[in-house]
Formats: sequence, C-alpha cells, structure tokens
Amino acid sequence: MPEIPDKILYSMTKQNSKRINIILLISAVIALQGLISVILTLKSGLGLWGINNEVSWGISISNFVYWIGIGHAGTLISAILFLFRQRWRAPIHRAAETMTLIAIFCAALFPWLHTGRPWFAAYWLFPYLSRMGLWPNYHSPLFWDYLAIGTYFIVSFIFWWLGLAPDLAIIKKTTKSVFVKKISSVFSLGFSGSSKQWASYDKTYTLLAGLITPLVIAVHSIVSYDFAVTWLSGWHNTLFPIYFVAGAIFSGMAMVVILLQITRKILGLEDYIKLEHFDKISKIIIASSLIITYFYLMEAFYSMFGGNDYEKNLFLMKIKGEYAALFWFVFVCNSLIPLLLILQRIRMSLFIILFISIFINIGMWIERFLLVITSQQSGILPSASNGYTPTIVDWSILAGSFGLFFMLYFLFIKFIPVISFRENINIK
Repeated sequence: MPEIPDKILYSMTKQNSKRINIILLISAVIALQGLISVILTLKSGLGLWGINNEVSWGISISNFVYWIGIGHAGTLISAILFLFRQRWRAPIHRAAETMTLIAIFCAALFPWLHTGRPWFAAYWLFPYLSRMGLWPNYHSPLFWDYLAIGTYFIVSFIFWWLGLAPDLAIIKKTTKSVFVKKISSVFSLGFSGSSKQWASYDKTYTLLAGLITPLVIAVHSIVSYDFAVTWLSGWHNTLFPIYFVAGAIFSGMAMVVILLQITRKILGLEDYIKLEHFDKISKIIIASSLIITYFYLMEAFYSMFGGNDYEKNLFLMKIKGEYAALFWFVFVCNSLIPLLLILQRIRMSLFIILFISIFINIGMWIERFLLVITSQQSGILPSASNGYTPTIVDWSILAGSFGLFFMLYFLFIKFIPVISFRENINIK
C-alpha cells in the first residue's frame, strides 16, 4: 500500500474536531428551528405560508430550484472534469460530490412539503402498479421533478460511493479501531487493490462519469420545463433549459468556493486545496456569469420587442416597479461583481473570492424568487393580480434548509475523508 500523507489520513485532529463541532452546533440549531416550522406546516397546513390563490408557488419552489442548482457544480467537477482528465479536480471533487448529494436532499424536501399533505400525496408520485389501475399524472411537473431528483440522486450517490471505496479500503488496513475497520470493510465493497479490480474499477467509474454528464443538462432542463410549459408571461420561454443549467453551474460553483475555503481552513489542507484550484473555479464562474448576463439581455430584448404586451409589462414591472430594487441588485450580484474575477490579483485573494461567491449565491436565490413570484403576480387576467408576502414560517424553513445543508456537510467531513487518498498521494 502506498504511503498516505498524515495531513490527509489524519486531518481530523482534536483541534479540528472542536472547530467542526462548533459549526455543527450552530447549523443544528438553525436546522432545528426550520424543522419546527415544517412540523407546524404539516400540522396546520399551507395556510401558514404566504401563498394564495394566484401566487400558488411561493419561495418553497424558489428554494427547490436554488438547491437543485447548487447540486450541479459537484457533478461538473466530478464527472465532466474526470472525462477530460483534468487533474486539478483531484483534491476538491469529493467535497463537491458530497455537496451535490446534500443539495439534492434539501431540494427534494420542498416539492414534498408543497403538496400540503405529503402523507396522502407523496406516494402518488411513484409509478407502481395498483389494484385500482391508477398511475401518476405524467403531465404533472411534480412527477417530472420526482423523476429528475430520483435519477440524479441515485446515480450521483453510486458515483460518490464508488469513488470512496478505495479510500475506505485503505482506512480498513490502517485503522486501529475495530468498529471503524468493520464499517470500512462493509462499505469498501471488498476492494483490495488488485490489478484486475483496478481495471474493472476504472471502466465502471468512467462509465458512471459518462452517464452523469448528460444528467447535468437533463435534470435542470426538466426543472425549467415546470415553468416553460405554462402560458404565463416570463415563463413561456424556449431559452429556459440552457438558462437554468448555466445558472445552476454558476451558483453551484460559488457554493463550492465557500465550502472549500471553510474545509481548507478547518482541516489545514492548504497544501492540497491550493490557490490554483480557486483560480480555475473562478474562470468557470466568469464564463457562467457571462452566459447568465446574455440571457438577461435576451429577456429584455424579447420582452420589449417581441410584440407581447404582457411580457413587456412584466419586464417593466421588474425594472421599475415594486421589485426594481431586487432586480437591479440581482444584476449587480450576478453580472457585475463576478467580472472582478477577470483580474488575476482578485483571483489570488481568497477573501475577495469568498466575498464574491457569497454575493453570487444571494443574487441567484433572489433571481429564483423573482422568477417564481413575478410571473404569477402578473397573470393574463386582471383579477389574477395579487400580492405575495412570505411569512415568518417561509423564512424559517428557508433558513432551516441552509442549516440542514451545512450540518450534513460538516458531519461528512468529520467522519469521511474529504479528499481522495489515491488521487492525492503525489499531488503535494
């Protein structure tokens, strides 16, 4: 067995564990208050939310689209960069893959809650035979979301687990704990490192990477169809699939930067997660930002010159109506601030990159909020115009989803190697 640097194998020192425990405690408290709001919602119904007859999709759907988007960057780093044999993915793909799984889990909670009474409605999404001969409504976007989330999670989990198996085999041989040895033995899938196993492993890993890559495009394209197949102004748009995919990669890469900086600092992995990794991720963020900006301009062009008065009125409401402040804030966060990364000295400053990434995530969540809410408030019929104000329960569940996300992520880096042993032995 090759010699594994102690910095990787034993990164969870007593000091590091204390830091993570503090973050876990804070995240758990935030997640707990969100759980309380979820329980209240299940007990009293969706009347606790700010939705109404016209604006029937509130910030819960905004949260769903946001978290699905966050999960795309992990797949991009893991699968696509692997297929292109980009070695700079090696120290960071494990954290990104974990982010994907957790983000998908967080996203799945919101359509489930949005059914109102999930213990009655959720099982209708499963396409199983029934004695009554009833099947799910295949025309329902809710069913599309179920297929997208389910497929994406299962394949991503298998890909994550397969990448973890060789490391668990190493832990099984090096650990002195009988309990850890047994757990590692079970989840390492019998991996021993023989030449025959490595040959089969490489073929399987490459096959899964090739399978996951189109899912990056397919999953968020399906989510975009939830909106594009309707006739509402602002939603009935053929540009939505690629627009959603670009936005997902954009916000996901920004979240990767945030998680990697925290992980790097807490575990002392500066020798492995280097400035060059943030430099390359920043370049992907720049490209994604430019694509997003292009779609912003196309939205303005089609709205003003497309000959549809409803589209034009909706766009004017965004840029100078009640949501104008949010609209221009989103434009600054997503189109102007990321351009700072063009300067190399900015990309070499971890603090500034972190600052930009935080603003990108804020901007992308608000963008999803505006996308979901404004079109419903500007319906075809005058009677469909109605205001929307999120309640304290809405905001509590949103905060709870962030608490859950960070709690699960830091539980992962507390117990499982955050970077791959086999891919990082010779990187230092």
